[in-house]
Amino acid sequence: MIKDRIAIIDLGTNTFNLLIVDKKPNGFDKLHSDKEGVGLGLGGINENRLAPDAMQRGIETLRLFKAKCNEWEVERIKAFGTSALRDATNREVFLGMIRDEIQLEVEIISGSREAELIHQGVKIGYPFSEPALIMDIGGGSTEFIYANAQEIIKSQSFNIGTARIYDKFQLKDPLSQKNIQEIITYLETNTKGFFDDIQTNTLIGASGSFETFYALLTQRVYEENGFEELPTEALYPVLDKMMTSTLDERMKNPFIIPIRKKMGPIAAIKIKWVMEKLAIHTLTISPYAMKEGVIQIS
Repeated sequence: MIKDRIAIIDLGTNTFNLLIVDKKPNGFDKLHSDKEGVGLGLGGINENRLAPDAMQRGIETLRLFKAKCNEWEVERIKAFGTSALRDATNREVFLGMIRDEIQLEVEIISGSREAELIHQGVKIGYPFSEPALIMDIGGGSTEFIYANAQEIIKSQSFNIGTARIYDKFQLKDPLSQKNIQEIITYLETNTKGFFDDIQTNTLIGASGSFETFYALLTQRVYEENGFEELPTEALYPVLDKMMTSTLDERMKNPFIIPIRKKMGPIAAIKIKWVMEKLAIHTLTISPYAMKEGVIQIS
């Protein structure tokens, strides 16, 4: 094992992420990253349970991640579970499988803790010349963090993730106007009052969904090595096209990773909804989020 070589595993509702770094006194050197569309929340998230096939996909992915950690001679692995795991009534079954089959302990973190870690990650490199709204779109939850460089002004984790919405509504292919309005109403109802006192025109996207829209807009894959600003005027047509696309069209698009081929239109609705609500002028993609926030405190 190599001293101060750390692996962070994020067991998300849609995607499991692995990040391996060498921790330094003043930061870290990124060595390897990986992501797998597990779909842990599919088939049970709105009943607060994990489906057996979802748990099995999770185990298979964690086995691959553990092997990669061994290959890189990682000293410590820190694994975190978020929305699907914190709400699942049968999570101990899955956590027991992970302990027995992978020899790995998973810490379940609260929504408020998740928001704190996202802020810790984003502020590694974002200058925060003024307060901004960070948005992290997950499968089970979405975190909104209104913050500056020093502190979180207000934050909340809402159970309005893409997998929850996908599982909740009878969605047509492509989405109907009724579907789109149903989703917007659901978002409004579940976040009522949160945005009323937020005064910013700057949105920071701290999740893979934003990376997908970057790729669709620029026709090149986001490299996760810097903050990228997206022109909002050019982004709106990309969001609209995603919202009205068919699954077949998305399946053929090389810039949309597999797990987002199903749920991309829902993410597009959410981003457009926030942009219009706050009259966003500047949208920046952050290469850092929760995983990097965990490194900061490790």
